[in-house]
Order: sequence, then structure tokens, then C-alpha cells
Amino acid sequence: MKVQNIRNIDNFFEVINKCKGRVEMVTDEGDRLNLKSRMTQYVSLAKLFSNDIIPEIELVAYEPEDVKRLVNFMMNDN
Repeated sequence: MKVQNIRNIDNFFEVINKCKGRVEMVTDEGDRLNLKSRMTQYVSLAKLFSNDIIPEIELVAYEPEDVKRLVNFMMNDN
């Protein structure tokens, strides 16, 4: 799923951390990075999105309840 204009990055990572299964970010090159990894959160995303907004990100969530959690974030908390 593609997510756009994430303004509340702290809440975004809180939602990711509450997910039960694996949640991955798909890079432009097709690589998949585990967003539940603190290393990915602090290093990779800090470099990819240096301003206060994430303009667009492609996510893969494997658990249906995690997909619902992410959609709820996009609809309400973003």
C-alpha cells in the first residue's frame, strides 16, 4: 500500500511498533526494509526523509489486523 503525506512521524512509528507482524518499506529499487527495526527507523528513514513530512512511502504489512491499523492511522492520525 502507498501512504502519502505522513506529517506525524512519531505517531506513524508508534503504529508500526504496535503491529503484530512484519511491516516493510519498499524502496525505489525494490528492496524491503523492516520498519519494526529501530535501526531502520532511526538511520534509513532519517536519511530518506530529512524534512518533517514523509511525502510517499510504500508499505507491505502481512497481517490483516496490521493493515487495518495502518489504514486507521492514515484516515485519522496522519
